[in-house]
Amino acid sequence: MNHNKSRADTHKSKKLKSRLLVLSLFVASAAGVVVYSSWSGQPFTLSLLQKTVSQPQPEAPKYKEAMEFAMTDLDHGWVRYEDHSMETSNGGESWVSTEVQPSNVQSTIQADEAFSFLQEPKTLSTLNYKSQEYSIKQIQFMTDHVGWALVNDKGEAGSKLLMTTDGGATWQSEVVGPVKEALKAEKLLIQRRQEESQFYSSPERAKLALQSDWLLIPNTVIQGDVVLIRHNKPDKIEWQGKTYTLQPFGAGYFTYLPIGTTTKPGDYPIGDKTLKVVAQNFPKQYLQVSEQLDSMRQDTKRIDADQAKIDAARSQSQPEFLFHSSFLKPVEGILTTPYGHTRYVNGKLSGSHLALDLAAKQGTPIKATNDGIVALADSLYLTGNSIYIDHGMGLFSQYAHMSELRVKTGDQVKRGDIIGLVGTTGFSTGPHLHFTFWTHNVPVNPNLFFDTTPFAWLEKDKK
Repeated sequence: MNHNKSRADTHKSKKLKSRLLVLSLFVASAAGVVVYSSWSGQPFTLSLLQKTVSQPQPEAPKYKEAMEFAMTDLDHGWVRYEDHSMETSNGGESWVSTEVQPSNVQSTIQADEAFSFLQEPKTLSTLNYKSQEYSIKQIQFMTDHVGWALVNDKGEAGSKLLMTTDGGATWQSEVVGPVKEALKAEKLLIQRRQEESQFYSSPERAKLALQSDWLLIPNTVIQGDVVLIRHNKPDKIEWQGKTYTLQPFGAGYFTYLPIGTTTKPGDYPIGDKTLKVVAQNFPKQYLQVSEQLDSMRQDTKRIDADQAKIDAARSQSQPEFLFHSSFLKPVEGILTTPYGHTRYVNGKLSGSHLALDLAAKQGTPIKATNDGIVALADSLYLTGNSIYIDHGMGLFSQYAHMSELRVKTGDQVKRGDIIGLVGTTGFSTGPHLHFTFWTHNVPVNPNLFFDTTPFAWLEKDKK
């Protein structure tokens, strides 16, 4: 037996085992980073076998917080988030992405008459949304009732532009159902406010009127005057034995209240206001006419027939103010008889002359005092060729004794239109225009109207 060969084989076998051990360590340490060499006993790094372990990523927030917003009217506005912006053109009913940079958008209410009637800007620090109280990040009220807000919240509430249509009592994030209807009603109210505000002499006067419960325009009058009454809801007024119903117009309800020449002076409650009536001493006038002319006043049958025709014409008035500008004097003439004179004809009391007599040359053009509809254009027994123009809400202007009529019943006329010519038809002593105003079939002083409108009578209370 060869012992040397046996020792050599044994040595080779040990080397082979060592190498197999290294290989097994190499395979077994695939999950590790360090192994030891059987040759040197020194550690070495298996960098190619390192396993990369991924770190857990933070979960994206469920809601994106709204940073700021601005509404420019009841329909249009925007909301900015950290990474994008949204805009609406229907009051928040729907939103679309926008490229507009919010910094370039006007974020405050414009000085517009539509929104000048807000009582006072509301200052709320908190609001209640879905039965939870939130502090307010930003708030904007466009009217007394409608406003929007952002709240401080990292959840659903903070991602929404919240809206109120009841002055801040309740808040919603969706413009549907009752909220949508309330927004629609508010738009209509603004439209009516704008319509009415155009009739006042200034934005300040319009704001005063629109914020009032009751308003008397003016609140101090003399006998023979007329008052324009405004209330913020439907109502009726009992006055001197008659009932006057307030008619809707603009954002309020109106009626003219005639103050007869025989109304007793004093203070009268109207709603929550007081109307002061001051006495007026009317002069006397004495006329001498021929017996033939005087006899005209005795034909009561023809007079009553004409009066029925007049009453029918004045019983129907348009339920709105038909004028938009000041009233003008229909003819430039000599004032021969002022309003309110107590008239005596041939020494006998004839009654009060509740009109103006303006003498002018025969054929002088007569103008419509303001816009309106011709309620009656006819030849009448006592007043001759006569016209009544309806200016709306129970106000009529009367033109009498004309030589010629230039309009007919039902015509629409504009301020300054020629409606007839000066004459002396009917019970008349010479060419002139008999002119007056009637409110609810009561004659009132025409001088109140010239170069102004009833809405401007508010100025009288400021003097």
